[in-house]
Amino acid sequence: MTQTTTTEYKHILVNENNIPFIKGTSMKVVELITSIHAYGWSPEELHFQYPHLSMSQIYSALAYYWEHKEKIDADMQQRFEYAERLRLETGESPLAKRLRVEGLIK
Repeated sequence: MTQTTTTEYKHILVNENNIPFIKGTSMKVVELITSIHAYGWSPEELHFQYPHLSMSQIYSALAYYWEHKEKIDADMQQRFEYAERLRLETGESPLAKRLRVEGLIK
């Protein structure tokens, strides 16, 4: 069983790895914030894209983010660096190579 800790934010819990997530879901706060950074989504658009989240949950996650911005931004940076490292180690996919040879992508 996963151990969680409550926070002062109604809809935010912290798991045993000290990762904040939205109560009643498996969505981490960092995932919601990444959507804002990647797509520029407003809270209303987040609700449209993630209809399983209430506006209250979204605003609670946003409040948590602004109070813990440095830590969550560092987490996002680590995730990006990990993904980039994997991308470089894996190299170009066979499909991308074929499309490049056929001149369909650059």
